[in-house]
Amino acid sequence: MAQEIRLSKKDRIAIWWRSTFLQGSWNYERMQNGGWAYAMIPAIRKLYKTKEDRAAALQRHLEFFNTHPYVASPILGVTLALEEERANGAQVDDVAIQGVKVGMMGPLAGIGDPVFWFTIKPILGALAASLAMTGNILGPIIYFVVWNLIRMGFMWYTQESGYKAGSKITEDLSGGLLQDITKGASILGMFILGSLVNRWVSITFTPIVSSVKLSEGAYIDWKNLPPGTEGIKTALEQQAAGLSLSDAKVTTLQDNLDTLIPGLAPLLLTLLCMWLLKKKVSPITIILGLFVIGVGFHLLNIM
Repeated sequence: MAQEIRLSKKDRIAIWWRSTFLQGSWNYERMQNGGWAYAMIPAIRKLYKTKEDRAAALQRHLEFFNTHPYVASPILGVTLALEEERANGAQVDDVAIQGVKVGMMGPLAGIGDPVFWFTIKPILGALAASLAMTGNILGPIIYFVVWNLIRMGFMWYTQESGYKAGSKITEDLSGGLLQDITKGASILGMFILGSLVNRWVSITFTPIVSSVKLSEGAYIDWKNLPPGTEGIKTALEQQAAGLSLSDAKVTTLQDNLDTLIPGLAPLLLTLLCMWLLKKKVSPITIILGLFVIGVGFHLLNIM
């Protein structure tokens, strides 16, 4: 019986270090796939001995991947465990490995931004800036050292946690645990994706539906404002009191859509893109198509 192949701590450290360059070859079609494959190379070399097996593994990890660069580590750990079991004869196919990656990257992406970009980084930045403003050289030093200790420590710990958890998952492949985790992570990922549509997708239709002339006293009379800064102050006070900036109330198509169903157009556009991806349309084609349509509609004064 062939001896089992296991990834040593040295191998996992090499992968952890390489994962810091996850976005080194970011592209619009498959996002972080190049950086992911680069991180996996030490494991592929250790686990697979033939050129054909290594090429197949590398190609397997060049599929689409995108998440927050720091929370990719637990996904990397689970994937390492799955590849390790596969190399030792377990029934882990390409679909299972890619399913775990896709199922986990969505939910974790929604966690990474609030924790790192919106919490830890601003706190450290404020502390470092307060020291730097007093002329203390420790400001930038503390920021650089502490930030990297936090992110590198987090990436190592979560990669190891994912690796250990992944080993437990592979022990119950026949019991459906892997399928349940993948399904649950996919559902959570779609939920987070849906909640982000209204925030990240913006469509504004500019055609004017109606223009109603306002009565005197309902808008700012720019011609009769005092000169200089006094006029600016008066205009701001009148605007704060509820007066319109112009003498007409203009209603656009977007205003009516927002009144009926806010966010309908971004949602429909997102669903269209998902449908096109399901039909195997290239992401590059979709991006170029949206660019051309957006420019054309703008020139036609539709958007």
